[in-house]
Amino acid sequence: MRIPAAGTLPWRLRDGELEVALVHRPRYDDWSWAKGKLDPGEDWAVAAVRETVEETGLVVRLGPPLPEARYTLLGRDGTPDDKVVRYWTAQVTGGDGHLVNEIDEVVWLDVPAAHTRLDYARDRDQLLALVRLHQTARLDTWPLVLVRHAHAVARGEWSGADPLRPLSAEGERRSAALVPVLSAYGVSRVLTSPSERCLRTVEPFTDAAGVRLRTRSGLSEEGFEADPRTAPAHLGRLLERGEPAVLCTHGPVLPSLLDDLEGRLDLDQPASVEVIEEFVEARDDRLAKGEALVCHVVGVGDDARVVAVERHLP
Repeated sequence: MRIPAAGTLPWRLRDGELEVALVHRPRYDDWSWAKGKLDPGEDWAVAAVRETVEETGLVVRLGPPLPEARYTLLGRDGTPDDKVVRYWTAQVTGGDGHLVNEIDEVVWLDVPAAHTRLDYARDRDQLLALVRLHQTARLDTWPLVLVRHAHAVARGEWSGADPLRPLSAEGERRSAALVPVLSAYGVSRVLTSPSERCLRTVEPFTDAAGVRLRTRSGLSEEGFEADPRTAPAHLGRLLERGEPAVLCTHGPVLPSLLDDLEGRLDLDQPASVEVIEEFVEARDDRLAKGEALVCHVVGVGDDARVVAVERHLP
């Protein structure tokens, strides 16, 4: 049986020195990363943030993903189970540090001390990957999330104006599922097409997070057809701001935005092949309906570079 789990490596700079947060589990008397099993139907990224809050009392925003860990455990019946743990870098955005779940101590350590303190060799893989990101100026990122609206009522089944065409029941379920995903990346700015199917895709998140919902006619199919330059201009302004953001639009609009971002892919890194493959696959699909494509960006404006991408599919 496969056991899926997720966790984070919270990091900070203190007096210019990189530090990471480790947790101690009294049940096993070991030091490791904050992590835990996924709840049924839970997204990996959502579980990573939830487990970090539960084990450290710290609210975090996810950054670039790190290497996953795979190892075998013996189940209660004595049969082997394969555990898969996905990890992310994470920046602390809040929380009181109150420990509520299985952990009796959280410590911030510099890299050499953390390397020594960790009880499992496999946990050092994530630490070394985080250090490499820091050394190559790819650790301190901000997320830009492209969202294609969720599944809508078919055009042939709708007699009203197309911009008023609503989400289907499937689309409404996906819009609700996007709430914790977008929250995991600390999104604080949301731009969307004013079309009903786009609005209702991101509105549950903005309502839950208390984030203002900003509509832009240039992100609609009709606005893009009238002036194809407007949608990339909106993307450009988000890149200039450098604020965790979501842009929700339609399939026909996405290629122009994805072309812009493809030109910003950071190719001068060891993992560039994987980043390119993931991005190109999403681009060729024009994103699936209801998909959130998370682009981890370093820098702003003309200097903005995409250093990692993640696909969150329905």
